[in-house]
Amino acid sequence: MEAILTAIAEKRLDAECRIVISNRPDVLALRRAQSAGVKTAVLDHKLYESRERFDTELVSTLRAEGVEWIALAGFMRVLTPVFLDAFAKKVVNIHPSLLPAFPGVNAQNQAFEYGVKVTGCTAHFVDGGVDTGPIILQSAVPVLPADTAESLKARILEQEHQIFVEALQKIALGEVVYPEDGRRIAAPRPQ
Repeated sequence: MEAILTAIAEKRLDAECRIVISNRPDVLALRRAQSAGVKTAVLDHKLYESRERFDTELVSTLRAEGVEWIALAGFMRVLTPVFLDAFAKKVVNIHPSLLPAFPGVNAQNQAFEYGVKVTGCTAHFVDGGVDTGPIILQSAVPVLPADTAESLKARILEQEHQIFVEALQKIALGEVVYPEDGRRIAAPRPQ
């Protein structure tokens, strides 16, 4: 999220961040967004009787702010059709592996423990599966002989910051084609 806000401020990303939402009140992203002058909100998922109810409130909050595209930057919740249908083909995520390898949580550790020689990260659209949506961009990261799981994770994170911003900029410029229907995906220009 911080990489996205920095890219917007530096005019490397033609976008506007209308709100940063977390389901936990104690996250650094909220403080960083506030210091950048971005509106924030906390929606505690534990206060809702179901995932669908939580997602309904999430959709309502985003729509109230005029949000049209969603960048999941550290938002570790599986989204339901309630949310995904409301923002169809407009939800983008970053994942710390070369999908389809190592979906889900702790992907970097999964790759390290499996013994791969190359891993990386993937910017992708979000669909109803876990890290199964169409790929926008990927970046490979070699696993070095001296790597630990933590050093590998840090190098992947550097690439995540770069390609997530790059993927969002490609969307903003209308350079991304959604594979399912072959249509160009383009975000409206901020006013």
